[in-house]
Amino acid sequence: MKVWLKVICILLLVYTAIAGMVHPLIPGGLDVRTETLHPGLNSFTFIGYNTSFLEQRSELQLFVAVDSTFFCATITEVTDNTHASATVELPDTLPSVSFAFYANTPHDGTVYVGKAVSHRGFATDPVARPAGCNVNVVSDEHAAFGFPFQIILFETIRNIMWHVPMWFTMFVLMLFSMALSIKTLRAMGQETTDVHQYKKVLSADRRARIYASSGMLFCLLGLVTGSIWARFTWGAWWTMDPQLNGAMVVFLVYAAYFILRSSIEDEEKRARLAAIFNIFAAVLMVILLMIMPRFAEGLHPGKSGNPAFSQYDLDSSLRTVFYPAVLGWILLGYWLYSIHYRIAQLEETDEHDA
Repeated sequence: MKVWLKVICILLLVYTAIAGMVHPLIPGGLDVRTETLHPGLNSFTFIGYNTSFLEQRSELQLFVAVDSTFFCATITEVTDNTHASATVELPDTLPSVSFAFYANTPHDGTVYVGKAVSHRGFATDPVARPAGCNVNVVSDEHAAFGFPFQIILFETIRNIMWHVPMWFTMFVLMLFSMALSIKTLRAMGQETTDVHQYKKVLSADRRARIYASSGMLFCLLGLVTGSIWARFTWGAWWTMDPQLNGAMVVFLVYAAYFILRSSIEDEEKRARLAAIFNIFAAVLMVILLMIMPRFAEGLHPGKSGNPAFSQYDLDSSLRTVFYPAVLGWILLGYWLYSIHYRIAQLEETDEHDA
């Protein structure tokens, strides 16, 4: 691997580590504490995250939304930057009983909590248009400088810079391995007694093995970081998520690939069978991790079973760190492959010398 590629790899990973930890999360709504809502005067406490309620006390606005109707609240107490209490007057008749609570400051922008709360005494009429108040929704100046606030992920969203690029790196390495396996089979299909050609076949097979072993390392790291992330976000080290289970199947299939290689002594036969199995493993990897999750509901980011990131999951601020992280991890994967390949060449030279 070229020296300049190593320098780029190191710089990208250092940038990822620093920027991934330094960037704050944008302000968000964490929770709302309230008793049963009813017609008349109600009190509630809005709890923010990374907000500046106390610093922006004079310009803080709190309000309750029912469908598209907003009811302005009267602030009674601001305890600190993340806790503000208020009262709100609600009418007898509402278009629905789906409540959302909002907070506004010029610094934080508009943050909200969509919350199902207990209620009683309201008459619901879908066509009802109760008199609300005019709400000035301000822009969020933090949007370009902070990572998105996700009610489930919180600060663990930073793991996107580590967990996801590891899988991307595994994909790249495994696809390179598959390409070399295809090259091995094509070379074997050409009948020849040329010793040089025979060595080229074995060299392609060896490189395919090394790419696959490097990919296995990143597959294992992806499983470990994913399990830790699941524990903090989903409450369990492992869940019956289709993408998670598919990743484990892929790991086991590639483990079988190395078991197959170790069980065959004949070099030519091993290269042929291993190449066929490696192609099968790569196709299965794409099916299990890229195609199947799109047809099943799961816990991974995305909608309707789509494992890809949604616009909110991966906004512009995350992209400034995530894309360099992907490139940096892929370069690291290739760097590890090149080291492993040189070691394999030295071992082969020692065997011939012996």
